[in-house]
Amino acid sequence: MAAAQEPLVFTVTRRAPELIPPAKPTPFEYKLLSDIDDQGSLRFRIPVIYFYRKRNDKMDPVKVIREAISKTLVFYYPLAGRVREGAGRKLGVECTGEGVMFIEADAEVTIEELGGDAIQPPFPCFEELLFDVPGYSGVLDCPILLFQVTRLKCGGFIIAVRLNHTVSDAGGLAQFVNAVGEIARGADSPSVPPVWQREILNARDPPRVTCTHHEYDDVPDRKGTLISVGNMVHRSFFFGPAEILVLRLLVPSHLIKCSTSELLTACLWRCRTRALQLDPEEEVRLLYNINARGRFNPPLPKGYYGNAFAFPAAVTTAGKLCQNPIGYALELVKKIKKDFSEEYMRSVADLMVLKGRPPSTAVRIFHVSDVTRSGLGDADFGWGKPVYGGPARGGVGNRPVAASFYVSCKNKKGENGIAVTVSLQASVMEKFAAELDGMLKNNDQLIINNTSIPTKSAL
Repeated sequence: MAAAQEPLVFTVTRRAPELIPPAKPTPFEYKLLSDIDDQGSLRFRIPVIYFYRKRNDKMDPVKVIREAISKTLVFYYPLAGRVREGAGRKLGVECTGEGVMFIEADAEVTIEELGGDAIQPPFPCFEELLFDVPGYSGVLDCPILLFQVTRLKCGGFIIAVRLNHTVSDAGGLAQFVNAVGEIARGADSPSVPPVWQREILNARDPPRVTCTHHEYDDVPDRKGTLISVGNMVHRSFFFGPAEILVLRLLVPSHLIKCSTSELLTACLWRCRTRALQLDPEEEVRLLYNINARGRFNPPLPKGYYGNAFAFPAAVTTAGKLCQNPIGYALELVKKIKKDFSEEYMRSVADLMVLKGRPPSTAVRIFHVSDVTRSGLGDADFGWGKPVYGGPARGGVGNRPVAASFYVSCKNKKGENGIAVTVSLQASVMEKFAAELDGMLKNNDQLIINNTSIPTKSAL
């Protein structure tokens, strides 16, 4: 079920990086980020990647996308500026109009060699497909966006993007990239006008923390459980209809209405904790990203492209999580979502101000982000929707945490499903894969015995 890939090495030829400014003059002003935007946990850059097949020999994707970015920045002009830090670690964007970083490239590889319609992360030679320009990859005083458009020898192309997470979340990035696509296809302006209004998610006056936020607990790492980023391996696992059906056999009757995302999260958290082989008394945490755009009354403006999510935590012990049936973990996941509210978001913003914008804890956590509905996979620049569009890998910035993303994709049979990115130490990854495989095989046999429904997918 793992998205295994044969080692693939290819040559990428890049031209010198350039700055793409807005196509017209834009306001020079200073815009503060929200107290949700500038928390410590978001001070890194999100890597996202898109793969497109050949559609039109007469259009050069580099030229089309470069021009469309420039035109779109007229409407999203803060993205052409630079993030600055002020008193109290407060961040803002100086709208300088300097532009975003852009790299033109060519690669001696085809879409089919990369996986065809079943492309899934992690991707070979990713560092070559999204080159990190030295001196321009920080959070402060650097371009907010970096684009690399790489033509492939088959006529397809790859767009790789790196975004300063303090300015936008996955939904905000999708909104901008889809606007670039609309303008690339001939529109004069984005169909969804961008909305800044970061003051909506600022702390109250006076700030007051009204909810429990275990995601920001100061947890000591007394037993050295943190894994350095350099020692992590990245892998993805595919869950199609058959795999989800197998996992649903584990769900007790009173939880049968759980979502696929909730079910996957409960199963993965349990398998990962078992693979880590922690002491039974050790506390473990699940951090579960929740989009808050529809949780406000009234809802956030449709075009809001700032960070509008939180990652509330469930806390238990390794022993309870590993020894109880999956329903135990599932109830913890469902409670996170049930308790999430506008008040929770207000409380997070207040906590940021009162505690100096701390990062979330990185000790014995499993961080999950479901981006299947973010719109990242919808970007059409005139070549149709991408074969794959979404996060390039698991992990969160340069912090040693095991973040997993849920991304919509297809397997080699053409079945729609969800790819889950996982980042773990190599030895732990083997144990994790074995735990997950055992869970699926045991319940797969139950389906075969009871219903004769074939459930194996070629992944």
